[in-house]
Amino acid sequence: MPGSLTPSLQESLVRLGTWMPFERAASELAHFTRTTVSRPTAERITEGVGAAYVQFQEQEVKRLEREAPLPPAGPAQQFLSVDGAMAPLVGGEWAEVKTLVIGEVGPPVQVKGETVIQTRHHSYFSRLTDSETFQRLALVETQRRGVETAQAVGAVTDGSEWIQKFVDFHRPDAVRILDFPHAGEHINGMGQVIWGESNPQAQSWLSDQLHQLKYQGAAPVLTELRRLVAMQPDQPDLAAHLAYLEKREAHMQYPAFQAAGWPIGDGAVESGNKLVVEARLKGSGMHWARPHVDPMLALRNIACNDRWAEAWPQIVTTLRQQDHQRRAERRHKRQAQSAVMSGPMSAPLLIIPDVPSPVTVAPPPSAPDEQSCLVNPPTPVKPAGPWHPPANHPWRHMPIGRARFKPFAKRTNAKT
Repeated sequence: MPGSLTPSLQESLVRLGTWMPFERAASELAHFTRTTVSRPTAERITEGVGAAYVQFQEQEVKRLEREAPLPPAGPAQQFLSVDGAMAPLVGGEWAEVKTLVIGEVGPPVQVKGETVIQTRHHSYFSRLTDSETFQRLALVETQRRGVETAQAVGAVTDGSEWIQKFVDFHRPDAVRILDFPHAGEHINGMGQVIWGESNPQAQSWLSDQLHQLKYQGAAPVLTELRRLVAMQPDQPDLAAHLAYLEKREAHMQYPAFQAAGWPIGDGAVESGNKLVVEARLKGSGMHWARPHVDPMLALRNIACNDRWAEAWPQIVTTLRQQDHQRRAERRHKRQAQSAVMSGPMSAPLLIIPDVPSPVTVAPPPSAPDEQSCLVNPPTPVKPAGPWHPPANHPWRHMPIGRARFKPFAKRTNAKT
């Protein structure tokens, strides 16, 4: 892998940066390996690795769309859920991170005298993007988990329209289930409009409605809600809550869902929002640049899905491909610059206006006179040997280069 750290140290630093703030990650790396890196270095390396995995998954989505391979066999009963969580961005902005959770439905268990359907083997896929792009990119996870080939799939959601389109795209025959607590929020909202907040009568009425909804279905509850709307037709909030629930009546058949072994709450995706997104991206004082969010989400998915051993070789391969591409681009750029510098220099084109010249009669050839020699002087002949300045050249009268003293004349020994 390119970089100043060894591959092992890079992997260790990235794993630490995936779970904890970058400054703490650099500190822990120094403690365990005696290798000191700065906080910006920890951030740069960690987010660079995450960006490489984002690129790998996007290329994998393109391959799946192009080749349409047969997905692996899915389980007998699978569930999925999608929801959003807000992440803080630079400049005080907040943006919604969308998360998909996929799991298997386990056998029912008794909890405090009630039958509870539990789910297991959860995996997550998260991105900060619009709903249509998220729907497409999530193919990399739905394909891996065999959503298309599972015998039965239940989609427990909050009933949002974009989530219904997501389910239509990946498993149109999925059993649609409105999250039970979400349905209870709308029923509670109607009770507060009628009796006010924190009213004991409203709390007692809400408890009765939720019990009927869970064990008798949506029909008797909707009948009661229509009666309340008829009593106060001038309350627009009552009509809005009722319209929301009536539109999703088929998704509130909770007795039938529980009898078929389906969960009726989307607690798994709410836990996924806290585990994947909020635990790392919503720390004290954290604000993320938008391009850095998806790289961190990709690493969080790897860690929370417990797939590090599988994903790290894919990341290394992608990083090496990126480095090779950068080197090739720099080499081509240098070659192009060298070709320009070494090529023939083109002289500027001198444009002479087309002026008609007068017609003259050429004189007969004769010996060149003094006037013609002045106009067209003869070309000087270049000497063959090296050039030396003549004796009267000014250079020879300059003090530079002249001898500072003359040697004494040789004395003759006079006999005394």
